[in-house]
Amino acid sequence: MTRFLVRRFFFTILTIIAATAAVFFLSRASGDPILLYAKPGGYGFSPEQEAALRKKIGIDKPVAVQYSLWLGRAVTGDLGNTILDEKPVFRVITQKTGATVQLAAVSWLLATVIGIPLGVLSAVKRGSMLDYIARGFALFGQAIPAFWLGIVLILIFAVRLGWLPTSLRGDGSWDFQHMILPAITLGWGAMAGYLRLTRTAMLEVLDTEYVKLARAKGVPSRTIIWKHAFRNALIQPLTASTLILAGFLTGTIVVESIFAWPGMGLMAIKAVTDNDFPILQGVVLMFTILYTSLIFLTDIAYAVIDPRIRFD
Repeated sequence: MTRFLVRRFFFTILTIIAATAAVFFLSRASGDPILLYAKPGGYGFSPEQEAALRKKIGIDKPVAVQYSLWLGRAVTGDLGNTILDEKPVFRVITQKTGATVQLAAVSWLLATVIGIPLGVLSAVKRGSMLDYIARGFALFGQAIPAFWLGIVLILIFAVRLGWLPTSLRGDGSWDFQHMILPAITLGWGAMAGYLRLTRTAMLEVLDTEYVKLARAKGVPSRTIIWKHAFRNALIQPLTASTLILAGFLTGTIVVESIFAWPGMGLMAIKAVTDNDFPILQGVVLMFTILYTSLIFLTDIAYAVIDPRIRFD
């Protein structure tokens, strides 16, 4: 177990370095950040002022040296300042993180609570009307694009019926009226994915010999389904659960754009448009840490759920 933890730790460090380095070098290749201030050599912008400005924002050295210096400061929590308004990047990111984490957590919980039980019921009631309805939901759930679903939900529930607001986060941090439509839009595809994975895993386990033996011995169906079958079928949904949550945290850009949700997705889009590379690097660093941490926790959870799994 110790060797596994050490290997995963070094893998996490390498992943973070590779991801941030890629964004760092690509952001420099997309254009000169100095153009955000003024055109070098233009009216009122002398070469001396240009050199001083490059030194101030830290782009007066080779790109490899810039990345090494940034990485050293990032270890201490210093992600630099934004280019346009010169605010601390760490503070700017943390101000937006709460909204994204909140939306991702609610969407993930909604998808998990609905998708996994539906998958279990679909497997247990195989061939029934409930099974066909659940499979149809899974098919359409994964086929419908999130942007189309979000627009349709706004049209029906906000414009036509007037039950829910169209956008923004609301006055309070937990304004559930503003959260319903974005959470459904973000979690819709994940519900369908959970359903299909859980159904497939449950069908495979229900056809095993030990389940048939338990039925022959007269074990109650509820015990067989939830204690024996579901626990052994949980590995696949657990893996998907981590990837879904990580995807929600790092991929809410479309939903945040549709509902004007003030999270990290909109901030990342604006950073790309403005070539504000300090924010972009900070967002990628945050996303990479979240993603690798969730994958690591999933590996540990495997051994808890299934005692047969051991890490050498």
